[in-house]
Amino acid sequence: MSYVQDNLMPNEKILFSARIHPAIFLPAVVSFIASSAIVVFSLSWGSQHNSGVSLLSGIIPCMAGLFFIYSIGLGLQALIIMFTTEFAVTNRRVIAKTGFIRRHTLEMLLSKIESVAVHQSILGRLLDFGTVTVTGTGGTEESFRAIVEPLAVRSKINQIIEHYTQAYTQQQRTSTPEVSS
Repeated sequence: MSYVQDNLMPNEKILFSARIHPAIFLPAVVSFIASSAIVVFSLSWGSQHNSGVSLLSGIIPCMAGLFFIYSIGLGLQALIIMFTTEFAVTNRRVIAKTGFIRRHTLEMLLSKIESVAVHQSILGRLLDFGTVTVTGTGGTEESFRAIVEPLAVRSKINQIIEHYTQAYTQQQRTSTPEVSS
């Protein structure tokens, strides 16, 4: 079961969940392409220069191997981030968790949220992902990277806050008796 599901309070419901964008795999893909290009270059260079063993003929395959191992590491890191990051908005709070072994969590009451900001790079705008930053009272600020459709996430959080703020205000009006003079 997920972290968010396990940490719901009584009568708390998940209203919205956000996902991590697959663009987090881009560094791994670029590194893999670079290592493949180095292998192709070393094979074509080695076949053109049959003059025996040279320093370059040994270094280039080693570099390709290192880039390949690096790309596998980046891919595993992105996979772990993809499967261990959760972001949800409930009828009471924003809950987020990142990490597997070293965990970072955020649980902020909706009434304590001051603002929700979005940062998108050019690539983020093209692929529709970005960083969502939730700022709470007292200067508490938490950022979550590579969120799919960050503008929709911000809008949804603001709609939920507005809805529950209005419901709370309405409830306060009906529960407090008016004093007449």
